[in-house]
Amino acid sequence: MSIRRSVRLSSSSVNSALDDNANSDVNAKVTNMPPPATPSPRKRRKPNGIDPPPITPTPSAIKLMTAPSLRPSSTLETPEATSHTSPSNESPTKTPRARKARAAQPHKTNAPLQTPRGSKVLADPTQAAMANEGTVDEDGEALTTENLLNKAEAYLIKQDPRFKALIEAQHCRIFSPEGLAEEIDPFQSLVSGICGQQVSSAAATSIRNKFIGLFNENGQFPTPDQVMKTDLAHLRTAGLSARKAEYIQGLAEKFVSGELTATMLANASDAEVLEKLVAVRGLGRWSVEMFACFGLKRMDIFSTGDLGVQRGIAVYLGKDVAKLKSKGGKWKYCSEEQMLEVASKFIPYRQVLKSC
Repeated sequence: MSIRRSVRLSSSSVNSALDDNANSDVNAKVTNMPPPATPSPRKRRKPNGIDPPPITPTPSAIKLMTAPSLRPSSTLETPEATSHTSPSNESPTKTPRARKARAAQPHKTNAPLQTPRGSKVLADPTQAAMANEGTVDEDGEALTTENLLNKAEAYLIKQDPRFKALIEAQHCRIFSPEGLAEEIDPFQSLVSGICGQQVSSAAATSIRNKFIGLFNENGQFPTPDQVMKTDLAHLRTAGLSARKAEYIQGLAEKFVSGELTATMLANASDAEVLEKLVAVRGLGRWSVEMFACFGLKRMDIFSTGDLGVQRGIAVYLGKDVAKLKSKGGKWKYCSEEQMLEVASKFIPYRQVLKSC
């Protein structure tokens, strides 16, 4: 028995020793194992030397981008005032004279533009006449700021009588005589558009007001020269991101150098205006198109990338817009070719379709 017991004890001791050695080896391996690596966040690839695409401003910011100039009104072709005395011989009051009609063209800027120095620039009608660019209507009557909208509406109704009820129900102020009389400062409008990129209307207004406050306490918009000479860090104190501050300063440099001028924006063709402005960092095509039609008051800017235009054409063609909304893709409502083909018969007043 003693022999068997000693054998059993020896066997158990050996097994215990083996287990202890195995456990120690496992513990040693676990102890020596490196800690699990934390996965690093995936980085977005950025092409070298290529700027990211410009951010699209929110639709609510378009109101800021197309607002009348904040600079004092210039003297060129502004309504004059005459004094008269009331029957009771009280102090004279001022009554504005009738608005003066100006030559107008669908493919030119119809808004009076202000330069940074405060003077006013109008599109030169002689250039359009020499280029045969629609200075008269089909009946040979000269187009002016007083009759341009009426001529456009009559043309649209002639192409499709269904527009008559829509036009009568909604007043198109943008291209009305009073809308065409509003002076626009191109630099102010484009800067305001950059301020409004990817923020709410309230935030855009706040940023623009702070931006103006960096230069003038009286609410007057700064000149391109003032902005160009200001440090980016100081511009950012208005609430601008670093990239927006760079965009605005780069835009100011374009105006100071003469690459962008009110005269060019007034007289260049639609294609030239779009080409010049889209080339500026921070200005995307949609932003430029909105500025061209609502700011410069050009009547044939047809923005195929605008969802409102796409849906409008789809409705015009009798498509089920609610069903198409769930589809994916940029052209879920209509293809670009289809939109251009449908709208071609409304040239040169395609923008009026959207504005009315």
